[in-house]
Amino acid sequence: MIDDFKETFKEVFMAVLPLSVAVLILILVIDMSSDILLSFITGAFLVIAGMVLFLMGVKMGMLPIGESIGAELPKHNSLIFIVVVAFVLSFMATIAEPDVRVLSTMINSVSDDGISRNVLILSIACGVGFFVSVSMLRIIYSVQIKYLLTAGYLIVIMLSFLTKPEYIAIAYDAGGVTTGPMTVPIILALGIGTVSVLGERSELSDGFGLIGLASIGPIISVMLMGVFT
Repeated sequence: MIDDFKETFKEVFMAVLPLSVAVLILILVIDMSSDILLSFITGAFLVIAGMVLFLMGVKMGMLPIGESIGAELPKHNSLIFIVVVAFVLSFMATIAEPDVRVLSTMINSVSDDGISRNVLILSIACGVGFFVSVSMLRIIYSVQIKYLLTAGYLIVIMLSFLTKPEYIAIAYDAGGVTTGPMTVPIILALGIGTVSVLGERSELSDGFGLIGLASIGPIISVMLMGVFT
């Protein structure tokens, strides 16, 4: 555990350091007040500490449980059970995703409450849940991912002509924020765990691609919001 903590700390520190240095240089060049400089340094340390603890929790809890659940699902021999569990897990993971909450808060603030924060979060979560469930069926039935990606983006293109303009940009950002530190580990672990017990399946070709498919879901669901609101 100590080695994992050190490795995680090193990864987070090296990720945050370049941005922190760049911002510090800008603060010094622009000659901002010392209070802003102190606030930024304090915030940077808190970000590092928070990300380290968060990622340690993901490695210790989310990844193992995701793989275990994924490995158990096919043993029940029930497609409905697999689809429901996959939907619920990915739905709840998306609601807990920090990036989704940041996006929804910012959209709510600039739209003057014109776009409901809670409705947007639920819409994004439903989109992810639906496409993760479809991805699980893809793994079970060995459907090539290119067909699903083609169908998904054809729907996106068609909806882009029907939805309100302001929802198009939001929709694509919604697809991006679902690839965050909470959603990705759970979805990937779920897929890899499922593939591991099916036999004669490649964990590389069948276990991955779930995130790419899952990111289409929020784009479609948010665009549908723009069509019907």
